[in-house]
Amino acid sequence: MTATLDEITDNFALLDDWEDRYRYLMELGRTLAPMSPHGHDEQNRVRGCVSQVWLERDVDTTSGAPVLHFRGDSDAHIVRGLVALALALFSGKSAQTIVDTDALAVFDALGLGSHLTPQRSNGLRAMVDRIKNDARAALA
Repeated sequence: MTATLDEITDNFALLDDWEDRYRYLMELGRTLAPMSPHGHDEQNRVRGCVSQVWLERDVDTTSGAPVLHFRGDSDAHIVRGLVALALALFSGKSAQTIVDTDALAVFDALGLGSHLTPQRSNGLRAMVDRIKNDARAALA
């Protein structure tokens, strides 16, 4: 079972150094539900990431407002953890909540802004942009 954002935040606070936090991110990545082989296609690939990142989404409209559910994967261990973090933040939320969420503020509160390489930071922004674009499309 994937950790919630609150659990991730609490665990980050317990870890004193960034080596431990990186190891924790890699552990989070190992908790991701596997994607189907056809999910690793060009349509699901996130552009702007140096590592390979894929995001699949399902939109549930049974309760009226669209709710988005995501599955994700990456070929890099730390990035896979960042995918798990993004999914903890966004998956299962309404499209409007996704659009309204300031993900970069959440990531900065965890200290990621100052501890990720520029390439990983750009990749994380690309994931967030992709998720928000999917949410805007679901609202349209």
